[in-house]
Amino acid sequence: MTEKLSRLFEPHLKLTIFILGLFALLTLPWVPLLSVLEAVLMLVYVTFLMLTTRRNRRRVEEELAAAVRELNLVSKSHLLDSPLPMVIFRPDSGELVWSNDRFLSVMDRNEHVSASRIDAIVPEFNGQWLLEGKSVSPVEYSVHGRRYCVYGSMAPTEEAGEGLAYTYWIDITQLANTRELYYATRPLVCIILIDNFEELMRNVQDSDRSNVRADIEELIDQWVGQSNGLLCRFDRDRYLFMMEEQHLLEKKREKFSILDSVHKIVSPNGISASLSIGIGRDGSLEEMFRYAALAIDMALSRGGDQAVIKNQFNFEFYGGRSREQERRTKVKSRVMASALEHLIQSSSKVLVMGHRYADLDAVGACAGICAIARKQGVEVYVLREEKPVPGTIMVKELSQRAEYQGVFVSEQEALELLEPDCLLVVVDTNRPSQVCSTRVLHSCPKIAVIDHHRRAADYIDKAALTYHEPFASSASELVTELVQYLIDPGDLSRTEAEALLAGIVLDTKNFALRTGGRTFEAAAFLRRCGADTTEVRKLFQNNLEQTVMRYEVMKNAQFYRGRLAVADTSQDVGRIVAAQAADELLNVSGVDASFVIYSEDGCQNISARSSGDVNVQVILEDIGGGGNAAAAGAQLKNCSLKQATLRLHEAIDHYFEESSQS
Repeated sequence: MTEKLSRLFEPHLKLTIFILGLFALLTLPWVPLLSVLEAVLMLVYVTFLMLTTRRNRRRVEEELAAAVRELNLVSKSHLLDSPLPMVIFRPDSGELVWSNDRFLSVMDRNEHVSASRIDAIVPEFNGQWLLEGKSVSPVEYSVHGRRYCVYGSMAPTEEAGEGLAYTYWIDITQLANTRELYYATRPLVCIILIDNFEELMRNVQDSDRSNVRADIEELIDQWVGQSNGLLCRFDRDRYLFMMEEQHLLEKKREKFSILDSVHKIVSPNGISASLSIGIGRDGSLEEMFRYAALAIDMALSRGGDQAVIKNQFNFEFYGGRSREQERRTKVKSRVMASALEHLIQSSSKVLVMGHRYADLDAVGACAGICAIARKQGVEVYVLREEKPVPGTIMVKELSQRAEYQGVFVSEQEALELLEPDCLLVVVDTNRPSQVCSTRVLHSCPKIAVIDHHRRAADYIDKAALTYHEPFASSASELVTELVQYLIDPGDLSRTEAEALLAGIVLDTKNFALRTGGRTFEAAAFLRRCGADTTEVRKLFQNNLEQTVMRYEVMKNAQFYRGRLAVADTSQDVGRIVAAQAADELLNVSGVDASFVIYSEDGCQNISARSSGDVNVQVILEDIGGGGNAAAAGAQLKNCSLKQATLRLHEAIDHYFEESSQS
């Protein structure tokens, strides 16, 4: 402090002495007497400045000392007499240093706690936020029935260490109770839908229809009765239900038990009833009704028989574990075909793309859209990937045809082709993160989506047309149905028909899984168009090296939870071999579902297959994956093969725990 004050009041004496001395030396040869006089004046001036500086420094030091004494008295009085509970502790060790009487009374202590630790007084307290430079604790603390918000700061000490933490405990019990009451009594808007109403009432007498509806409504009344809410029917198969948010937690805890209970109601035609529930929250009444409608659409696009909660940010899913049943009508296919035709006719160009690492289903669906656009006389282009993909063999077959010269373009070429009225058709995926090119997706003004996978929370939501059928076997099947309405069989080339048929064969595992009557109708149409099943079968042939690798992967398989086969490999086997190994494991007796974990591009990928009893899509969705009930996949970043296996085991355990509870 003394050195700082000296520098503060030192008026550059060295510079002054230097200048005066210089003048005295310069005048010495010419006027010696004047030189001596200048030297004397210089000494007098320097002496005066030194005395003045010393006197000013002494006065400032006295004033600072008095101020510090007063500040110490004020600080001490503030600490002792503060109306707020205060405690000082060492955040690195939790050792208590000091607390005032107010803090002792809050903690119900009669003596000072300087020899104790802060976590011994408040077990859940964590002072890490102070070390991170925050001034308010991120959590609130309950002490003897009261709620406290903790403010604090760090003060350095002369000793080595992290310093001392000064904390103030503010009683916010009334505010916390009011806040909880506010959140608990906020309204929710819920839409309950009988999602297989048409199937329940088909070929049923009027009296039986009334009985089925009465049974369903009685079950709904029982489910909503404990919530003290408002229930009314606003359509033949839809009910509007409003309740307070405090009852939602109980509904979530019981996993929306009505979804399972309603299956016990069977119509005379042998169809079990199924419900979908959409709940909107965190908004105005109008917004929540819109959220509930979006939640219902999401539930139906994922197969129905589930509850979906929607707020302004994301979705929550419950249920959806039952085996999917085909519930599609040709009416929707005809309507979608007409809408797609109108979109193509009003567009100058059509771009088509599937998901990244396109398989035969994606390529086949792209070929079908190309045939439709060619029939309408509109330029069409398909995005290709630079690296080899499972569908590359079909791309080469199509590229040899005259009508496909220049059709397959790169991402940069596609961006250059974009125009204000250009249409982008996305097939075999509904997730923006999975498309072949996100740049093209975000740049195209009009988008149409055709997909059969269960809709994910991050789906493409700004599409002009969305043809989404989770009950279809493949995207190629959906496109084939559109082709039947828009072009004649002769307008579809043999190679295009084989591409579509290959996509259906791939996703149905040669018509063994997820196959309905519409699937065989689509295959029959493609066969009439000239598709050769022998040529399609050749597309699935593997070389000897891939065959050996597939069985090497299967050798690592181990049973988990009795009937699930999990195989992991550190070899670079690729997606094709991993998917084929997962398919092959289903042929092993006693295997209901198979999972193959493999490494690719620094990530751990999972390929899953199911024979129908286990919903692999729900399992992998728990760790960020997706797909459908019979075939799904996931990608885990920044984890090892062992960590990926553990996460898969946890997801499987969670799936079966929830299934047993429901």
